[in-house]
Amino acid sequence: MYISKAILFCCAVIFLLTGYIVYLWLKAKRLAKLNQKILSDYKVLENKINSFELEGIKYKINPHLFKNILNSIQSHAYQTYFSLDKLSNVLDYILYETDKQFVSIKEEMEFALNLIEINKLKLSPLFDIKVKNKVNEQHLLYNQELLAPMISVDLIENAFKHADIQSGDSFISITFELKDEYFTLTVANKISSKPALKKSNGGLGKENLQKRLDIIYKDCYRLDQFVENDVFISHLKLNLFEYKAKMLTAG
Repeated sequence: MYISKAILFCCAVIFLLTGYIVYLWLKAKRLAKLNQKILSDYKVLENKINSFELEGIKYKINPHLFKNILNSIQSHAYQTYFSLDKLSNVLDYILYETDKQFVSIKEEMEFALNLIEINKLKLSPLFDIKVKNKVNEQHLLYNQELLAPMISVDLIENAFKHADIQSGDSFISITFELKDEYFTLTVANKISSKPALKKSNGGLGKENLQKRLDIIYKDCYRLDQFVENDVFISHLKLNLFEYKAKMLTAG
């Protein structure tokens, strides 16, 4: 009887070990498949990057933006697949949409939200970042091509670059809104106390954005940027109805 129990116990142990080995094998197979998928996606991205011509990069994408994206991904290897997916979307937008003179609010927002997700990788999970989408997708202008491609980049990148991520009360707030005739983007962040970062808030990025807005939207926009209680606030407001009317009149 004792021998029978011993045999049953051995059989049970062998059965459990066999099951565990099968489980490990299946898990390793899944991981290998995922790794192959990541490598494949990386190769696709590498080909996309190589397809950029040097002169095209100067006008289509700010080199600092691209460097920041890659640094964020590199610092969070455990989220590689997620990062590559977002980067792929960003590159698709840059490659295929920025050749257009205008894109829709839907297209620009999808790009901006992907960019935000990539930038969030370099922040602590506890960092206070709020993204509010107050855009009504049923709005008449939502799918109309009235926004200059990547018009949201400078304000969003500036917030992640200059936010005081060390302070306990630090935050970044990004709000998109489409209401009546206006599309607005409001970005706010607690600024760093370091003088160098404060000084850069008024740098070339702001000047280039201002020039671009002046050329494209002329008097159909308003850009306010100011510091209030150590919070840097950017508020871009575009009167799309008025701009569309002027486009139709000019055409």
